Amino acid sequence: MISSKNSNVDYQSPTKKIVLGVQFLFVAFGATVLVPLLVGIDPAVALFTAGVGTLIFHLITKGMVPVFLGSSFAFIAPIVAATELYGFAGTLSGLIAVGVVYGIVSGIIKVWGLRVIEKIFPAVVVGPVIMIIGLSLAPVAVNMAKTNWVIASVVLLTAILIVIYAKGMMKLIPIFCGIIVGYILSIILGAVDFTPIQEASWIALPEFVRPEFSWGAILYMLPVAVAPVIEHVGDMYAIGGVANKEFVKNPGLHRTILGDGIATAFAGFFGGPPNTTYSEVTGAIALTKITNPTILRISAITAICFSVIGKVSAFLKTIPEAVLGGIMLLLFGMIASIGIRTLIDAKADFGKTRNQVIISIILTVGIGGAQITYGTFSLAGIGLASVVGVILNLILPDKSKGIKGSEVK
Repeated sequence: MISSKNSNVDYQSPTKKIVLGVQFLFVAFGATVLVPLLVGIDPAVALFTAGVGTLIFHLITKGMVPVFLGSSFAFIAPIVAATELYGFAGTLSGLIAVGVVYGIVSGIIKVWGLRVIEKIFPAVVVGPVIMIIGLSLAPVAVNMAKTNWVIASVVLLTAILIVIYAKGMMKLIPIFCGIIVGYILSIILGAVDFTPIQEASWIALPEFVRPEFSWGAILYMLPVAVAPVIEHVGDMYAIGGVANKEFVKNPGLHRTILGDGIATAFAGFFGGPPNTTYSEVTGAIALTKITNPTILRISAITAICFSVIGKVSAFLKTIPEAVLGGIMLLLFGMIASIGIRTLIDAKADFGKTRNQVIISIILTVGIGGAQITYGTFSLAGIGLASVVGVILNLILPDKSKGIKGSEVK
């Protein structure tokens, strides 16, 4: 690892910039490839769209913001559900529409400012929606972990130890460390089939998928954009605090969210998962004090290079379900806890019946699996819960407090 002691003055050479860029990708790598592995997408596609998406973001934000965009966990359950209803190609049109929503939100912020967003999405809406993202995926984690509880337990313990006791950059890569330890244990126990790696070419294009237009998938996906939009706002304040710059003013929040949206739409056109700003990378920047956006662009280029190495994609596909399940047992619970923290940080008043009603109904609708169907149109899960929460917040008397920023991917 590169020491942070000299990071402010000693990372100008091209070689050191490349090393640092690869290091920051290393921080985001585990989470970036985990999402496609869970929803059945070629992880090489996710690396490619994350890399290109990051470069698009930097272009739109004038190269000022040190950000890396990776796969969003908020869309795991919706992608799985929408794929069952409309097929994966149809689901991609919904993901492209999510990018369009980001663009619309960008325009709203440009014209009316952030206040209108905070009014529509207060903490009592965003908090429980984030909780649903984690809790709705709990059965997926358990089902994958129970394929081999020994491996899953070792992976879970490794991730917990890294999160609690590790120092420096190591503390920022619990997913990566857990996967590596679990993979090694799986090899020892004979649970890994190396055939895909042996058969894979060294150089191979990612398995891109062309989207197909589907109104049903579009309407299904649009409400899911609520949590990632709010997450983006929180992350921009966070990275601004780390870099000691007001990125929400310059280049402007409207530009950063537009960059995120176009990157997400681009991913949808090529068969990749939606992108989001990564809090792990923000943490790495805070630790190393390296805020040069060029380093993150090198990370993006490195991700693109990795995406065309066939052996890398094949290796990722050989990771046993139990390894992924062990990571998810911790990860999805932590996402739910971020929702709780969103409510705490905003000092949401649980003494207000209004707030209790909004939170209770969002959780019940989201976790209970409520669904509204009309012809080919279907709205359920996180999307339905988000819509219900927004409507209740707007029609019930009084108002709720805004958020302080969230960190769910």
